[in-house]
Formats: sequence, structure tokens, C-alpha cells
Amino acid sequence: MSAHTLRIALLHLAPIPGDITKNRRLVEKAVNAAARLGATWIITPELIVTGYTFADSIGTEWIVPQPDPWMTHMSRLAAQLRVTLFLSSPEQDRKSRKFYNSLFAIAANGAIVGAHRKINTLRVGSEAWSTPGTQAVAVPVPPFTRVGMLICADAYTSEIARNLQAQGAQLLVSSAAWAPGLHGPNGEWERCTRDTGLPLLVCNRTGPDKTLDFRQAESVVAKDGQRLLSLSSARSAIFVIEWDVKTQTLAKQDYQTVYL
Repeated sequence: MSAHTLRIALLHLAPIPGDITKNRRLVEKAVNAAARLGATWIITPELIVTGYTFADSIGTEWIVPQPDPWMTHMSRLAAQLRVTLFLSSPEQDRKSRKFYNSLFAIAANGAIVGAHRKINTLRVGSEAWSTPGTQAVAVPVPPFTRVGMLICADAYTSEIARNLQAQGAQLLVSSAAWAPGLHGPNGEWERCTRDTGLPLLVCNRTGPDKTLDFRQAESVVAKDGQRLLSLSSARSAIFVIEWDVKTQTLAKQDYQTVYL
């Protein structure tokens, strides 16, 4: 692996709705496995800690401001493994007490260098517990000076991605829980890259949930309006790709798959 190549792991995992303990263990197992595979960037899917339809079974009283003890533990693990971790987790705002569907960027020294609160949330159904975020901020995530974060439907239009581009983002990273089907992804990720000129790495999830089936959902690498890779697995898997930081594209077309 050259000095310009970044090994990135997409944790294409199957969380169990409402089983926070098992889901956290799955994430920890996958992060450790990805580090052993040589990944220095690790990306998790949307709501990996809870599953998509959790609120009706376990409620929201357990959601607290971040970093909570588990987020602190994962930050220490990232520092121990020397990996950058994009970790999805619900959070509560300390002042307003509102709940958000968030994605945290944890640097390889264990510091939380940025967070994104999902803006395009559904106001009914399984996402009704969450308050829409109000802004997207590009943050420094080495080896890039600025990285933009999205969560799933934040890519529904290119507006948020264009705003991140205007802030100097060089790369877009998205967690997702976007199942195929009638309301599945239909060119949104590709359009974001075409409209901004920025590559986009999407870590989707897999597995059945209470209301949606994600077993054919795809994690995606897109650039210039095209999909460079579409990756899927009916069970939890780690997809490892090689990214050329200098040319901002895949260093090679093949990828590694490890099942959990």
C-alpha cells in the first residue's frame, strides 16, 4: 500500500432492532476485524447501535448526550487501533434535550473531531423520534483538510452536499439505512457526486428489520455521477477498499469481503 493509498472498511452490518447490547458488540467485533485487515478508516451504517425500528420497543429515554460511556470506549478503541472511525449513534442535545440521529467522526487519536445530525429525517413512522439537524459542517479528518458527512436521505437532493463542497470538503462520507424497493435509492448518491465533483463513500446496512428488509441494500462508492462499486451481502460483512487520496478514486477495482 503506497503512501497515497487509504484502506477503508465499510461495516455492512445487520443490527437487531432494539438490542443495543448485541449491536454494540457487533460494532466492536467489526471494528477490531477491520483494523486487523489493515483498514485505517472505518465507516458504520446509520443507526447501527439501535436498528432502524427501535423506538416502539425500547423508547428513547436511554438516549443521552454524547459522548456517553460507550462512545468514550469506542474513542479509546479507535486510538488504541490507530483508526479513524465514523460512528453512527443517536444523541440528545444537552440544552434543548431533543434527540438526533447523528454520525460522529472519531480521529485516530481518539478525539471526536466532528458530528453531523441528520437533516432530512422522516417526521412520521420509525424516524419520528428524531429532530432534523439544521446544518452540515465540513470537518478536518486526516489525511483530508475537510470531509463532509451525510446520513442516508441527506443525499435525497444535492443541496446539503453542495453546501459541504462550498465549505471546502474534499470527500463525502455517508452512513445509510436505505433499503431497496419502492422508496429505495434511485440515483441520489450518483447525483450528489455529479453536482459537486466530490467522491462519496456510502456505508449501508444489511439484514431484516421490523418494517424493512435490508438484505439486498447496497453500500456504494460513487464519483462523477457514476457508481464505481456497489457492494451487498445478505449477512453482516466488512468490505475493504483501497482509496487513492491523490487522485480521489479507487486505487484498484477489486475489494476484500470478510463475513462476520
